[in-house]
Amino acid sequence: MALVARSLIDEGESAALAVGMMPAAVAVTATLTHRIEDVEPIWRRLMAMGVESPGQSYDFIKLWTKDRRIRAEDQFYIVGLVDGVPVALMALHKRFERGVRALTWFPGSHVGCNAPIADIARLAAMSPAQRGALWQAMIGQIRGADIVYLRAVPAEAGGVAGLFDELGTLLPVETLYRTQFASWEECDRVQRSKSRRKHDRQQGDRLNALGQVEFEEIRSGGDARCAIEIMFQQRAARFKAMGIRDPFVGGHLLDFYHAAIGPDSGIDVRLHVLRLNGEIVATRYNIVHADRMFCLISSMSDDPAIQGGSPGKQCLLRVMQTVFDSGFRVFDMGAGFTDEKRHWCNVEIALRHHYVPLTRFGRVALAVHSGIQSAKARIKANRTLMSWRRLPAQWMSRFSPKKSEASSD
Repeated sequence: MALVARSLIDEGESAALAVGMMPAAVAVTATLTHRIEDVEPIWRRLMAMGVESPGQSYDFIKLWTKDRRIRAEDQFYIVGLVDGVPVALMALHKRFERGVRALTWFPGSHVGCNAPIADIARLAAMSPAQRGALWQAMIGQIRGADIVYLRAVPAEAGGVAGLFDELGTLLPVETLYRTQFASWEECDRVQRSKSRRKHDRQQGDRLNALGQVEFEEIRSGGDARCAIEIMFQQRAARFKAMGIRDPFVGGHLLDFYHAAIGPDSGIDVRLHVLRLNGEIVATRYNIVHADRMFCLISSMSDDPAIQGGSPGKQCLLRVMQTVFDSGFRVFDMGAGFTDEKRHWCNVEIALRHHYVPLTRFGRVALAVHSGIQSAKARIKANRTLMSWRRLPAQWMSRFSPKKSEASSD
């Protein structure tokens, strides 16, 4: 049974009310359900207006909740309405973290960013006070939690900045990187200098000298199992070398990514694969929505014999050509700075964590968690500190048993 809250914003409530395109008085309501099917029609209508993340996809979240076996009572689907018209929807997962009852996005860090899925035009037409009332009505539906933690929310959505500014306490953390062009010719002209093209060509020649190079796009329903398994093996090797915990194996998520590319998932997955002499040397796992492609995972072989040909960079070069030749306008490469993003991305969007404490314990959790996240952000921004952070795990890996030793028992 959906719960409903209602509030009324009028001219007398705030002398400083910013005047938007909407009338000064609007009725703000909110509903809550624990069944994703209840909000499917609303969700799909909002999705049709554009998404900023696969985490805003109905099919992605439905498969996620099924794969993760999340209890219905821990699924919160909150719809915000203005004058009876659905304007925003938040899909949240109730989790217990170190004794804290927190509501947060379902996929967490497995997508580059997340946000309420919204009718951007109507949200932009509202004043800050009206948007604040909308978020308050939606958050007011929640019971039995200490804090709402909304990770990595973009500072702008649909090209409009500030739409989520009134949603809790904000903490700037990372940057989201995207490549956005009308065609491959424009992308090539703007992002690749003469020296960059020469460098790419030299690396391509070195890779071609090693044998037959093939590039392939595998879509939903294709024979992708082997490619995905190799991709995760390559990622695991990379995580180990960096001294970082593998979030896919550790989080038992391999089955989800296999299921997402299945013919009945409803998710448009494009797997880009680069082969050398028939062997997969680089892979990118992407999800498509309209004219946007979101890269969730990338991998490449760590074989020293082929590193001179830079298989990862050669794969990405072919991906860019394929993406923009196929009519896509945005290629989202996720959060966190890397060398490849420096080469290709022309759009940067600030990401912020949003916190809404609901209890006294939630306020304590906000102070602790935001402090930790601020420290992490400073470390990630400092290459020296980042290398020190990885030293203990790298040192310990030297003493871990070899594969032959580990399997001997």
